[in-house]
Amino acid sequence: MKIGQLENKPAPAPAGADRKPAAGGAATASSSPEPSAKVELSAAASVIASGVADGTFDAQKVERLANAIRDGHYQIDPRAIADRLLANARDLLDRGTK
Repeated sequence: MKIGQLENKPAPAPAGADRKPAAGGAATASSSPEPSAKVELSAAASVIASGVADGTFDAQKVERLANAIRDGHYQIDPRAIADRLLANARDLLDRGTK
C-alpha cells in the first residue's frame, strides 16, 4: 500500500464492458440483470452506503500516520493484532455453531 499523492490514472472500464454477448443473442442495455447477479448488502454496509455512519475525516491524523510510516517511526503492536484476529476467528466459529 502506498500513502502519498495519487497518480492520475485512466478510469477502469465499466464492469462487463468486455463481455461478449451470449450465444443465443445480443445483450441489450435495457435488459434486466440475471437473478444470479443480484447483490445484497450487509447491515453494516447498508449503513455506510446510506451515509448514516460518522463520515468525519481527520486529515491531521492521516498526515501524522503518513509521516510516521515514511520516517520509519510507526510502531505496530503484533500482540494486539494477533488478539483481534483470534477474537474475530472465535466470533466467526461461534456464529457457525448457532
